[in-house]
Amino acid sequence: MTAILTRRSVRAYTDAPVTEEQITTMLKAAMAAPSARNAQPWEFLVITDKEKLKAISHAPMAQSAPLAILTCVDTTRETPGYGIQDVSAATQNLLLAAHAIGLGAVWTGVYPSKERMTPIRQQFNLPDTITPLALVIIGHPRNQPEKADRYKAERIHTNTW
Repeated sequence: MTAILTRRSVRAYTDAPVTEEQITTMLKAAMAAPSARNAQPWEFLVITDKEKLKAISHAPMAQSAPLAILTCVDTTRETPGYGIQDVSAATQNLLLAAHAIGLGAVWTGVYPSKERMTPIRQQFNLPDTITPLALVIIGHPRNQPEKADRYKAERIHTNTW
């Protein structure tokens, strides 16, 4: 519960690197997500090349980050119509794992924006069967965002609207 209730989007990072062990930990958490019919249609592109990070136009915070992970749907493995949900669950697990191990991260949407999907697809040479969902930018936080209580009882409905 602590990781869930205290995680916030982090957009500024220190120069400290993210270790291979930390990357593996986050990817294990991502792959532990539920998926429709256990299809596990996710693919992950780990981006550590500074020039590639700087070239991501929709996410200027990537320029100062040591790492980004592109979460993708493999349309050949998805349960039809559920791949986006499955990879969204994996992306949330990735964010929570980053926070739990002391890193900061921000989810930048790629899907369904053609203006974002096309350049990402080209820049990273994605096959036609791979749909980019989100670019998670990760690093050691330069500062800690304030905690926020987002619980809103008025948005809860029981048994009927």
